[in-house]
Amino acid sequence: MRRLNILIWHIHGAYLTAITQAEHNWYLPTKPGAPEGYSGRGKDSTMPDYVREVPADAVRNLDLDLVICQTPRNYQTDRFEILSLAQRQLPTIYLEHNTPEPHPTDSRHPAADDPGAVLIHVTNYNRLMWDNGQTPTRVINHSVAIDTSVRYTGRHKQGIVVVNELQRRGRMAGFDLFEQFRQRLPLTVVGMKSAEIGGIGEIHYSQLHQTVAEYRFLFSPMRYSSLPLAVIEAMTIGMPIVALATTELPRVIQNGVHGFVSTDPDELMDAMEQLLDNPAEARRMGDNARELARRDFGLDRFVADWNAVFAELTQAVMS
Repeated sequence: MRRLNILIWHIHGAYLTAITQAEHNWYLPTKPGAPEGYSGRGKDSTMPDYVREVPADAVRNLDLDLVICQTPRNYQTDRFEILSLAQRQLPTIYLEHNTPEPHPTDSRHPAADDPGAVLIHVTNYNRLMWDNGQTPTRVINHSVAIDTSVRYTGRHKQGIVVVNELQRRGRMAGFDLFEQFRQRLPLTVVGMKSAEIGGIGEIHYSQLHQTVAEYRFLFSPMRYSSLPLAVIEAMTIGMPIVALATTELPRVIQNGVHGFVSTDPDELMDAMEQLLDNPAEARRMGDNARELARRDFGLDRFVADWNAVFAELTQAVMS
């Protein structure tokens, strides 16, 4: 397909790195002080060179083909502030990363019933649970763009949690479970503000997975979340997963095959002990997880799915 000019805000760095593997001209708006969405490429970015920063007040001069919103603010405020009237008539995608809030079943999506938008969900669970109204919806399953040379070793007899600001995010992110589990088992956490709760601290995305790969398993304590990218990243490097059997995860992880999922904390702790005591079993499950990630969450499939949506929307405008 032809190379498109696409505007997208910097909301989720890992996802942005993955979606921009689609070879188009990507534009990231910036503002002084880098408020939410306006940080551009970010520090030490690994995104391709065709991902360019543009001052927010210059966006209206761009010859755009598509606009991608990812937050209520992008959709309800930002696009009206920085886009020209003509640009606001372009095909608009709302990329929804999150599970419904404030209510899991009765939350109406900000883009519900917008005839000019297409709503893309990152999991089937999310699409099922949001009230999308009459807005056309699609699901494009996650992928990740990480260093393909990183491989699981599991040499540390310890589990690791990869969550930013785990304590602040509280029960939804499973902070209470992390605290409970590490009373019995060797667990640590990496991510923003993790050092404040005895964890490793923040590690730049380009070096993160080399560190994570040294631990025996990844534990995802999230009670209510989209399929965490940390899970996909861990599977991609060949790491077994232990997680709560909530949202999309029961559809992905099979017990004893790729790791373990359960809603019973005692079962999860027993599973962790099994992985800690049996490194060969951990490696077997990690190998299975890596094959699953290659098959269902591969970058080539992800880029092809996005390009199909882009082609459909832009051809509809041209016809």
